[in-house]
This record gives sequence, structure tokens and C-alpha cells, in this order.
Amino acid sequence: MSLRNPRLGAGACALLAVLVCGCAWFRPAAPAPARELEVTATAFNSTRGQTDGNPMLTAFGIELRPGMRIVAVSRDLEALGLTVGKRIRIEGLDGDWEVADRMDARWTRKIDVYFGNDVEAAKRWGKRRVRIRW
Repeated sequence: MSLRNPRLGAGACALLAVLVCGCAWFRPAAPAPARELEVTATAFNSTRGQTDGNPMLTAFGIELRPGMRIVAVSRDLEALGLTVGKRIRIEGLDGDWEVADRMDARWTRKIDVYFGNDVEAAKRWGKRRVRIRW
């Protein structure tokens, strides 16, 4: 098939060739593969006994409200890309959860799941090993 057309200039023919044949630099990039990791997961609430200072304020300055799907992460997980605002999936929990708090430096490979004011739900969750994905 010839793309030559006397009514089209050379530039238009080249553009038509790219559109018809495709071009590697024009194709959308494949999505980055999801990361997955096994961590220890605990639960926390907005109570004075469970936090330092203001129980409604995260280490990143985000104001907590019951119903938010928030997690705190250990600092080693931040280094792996789980930074403030990153959404994750947690085995055993529905939906997406957002990184919005940072744990004390003594913890590694650990997340803390926010259960608002529901202390009983946090106790039921307890401490467990889960897989997270982001």
C-alpha cells in the first residue's frame, strides 16, 4: 500500500504513516506492577490512651474522623513507597486504605489500622499478619 498522495505534502504523509502503522513511542506505558508485602497489622483508635498529644491528629497533620480508612506505617515501609496519600489494600479488610500517619521509629514492617472510636472493633482486629498491596 502506498501512502503517497499528490494532494498531501511529505509531512502529512509521514503523519499518516505513523497513525496507520502505529509507533512504539506513542503507545501508553504498561502500568507498574503492584507491590505486595506481608506485615504485622495492629489497630488504633482516636483515644488519648493510644496516642501521643492530640488523638485526632496524625504525625502528618491530618485530622482524623471516625469512618476514615486510614493506616499508619512504619518508617521502613515509607522508604518502600508507602508515603502519605498512598492507597493500599489490606488482606481481611474491604476497599482501599490511605497512608496518613507514621509510626514510632522502633517499629518495622508494621501497619496500624484506624478504627475511629470503635474500641471493640479494634480489639477484635487485634494483632495479625496480613498481606498488603499497593
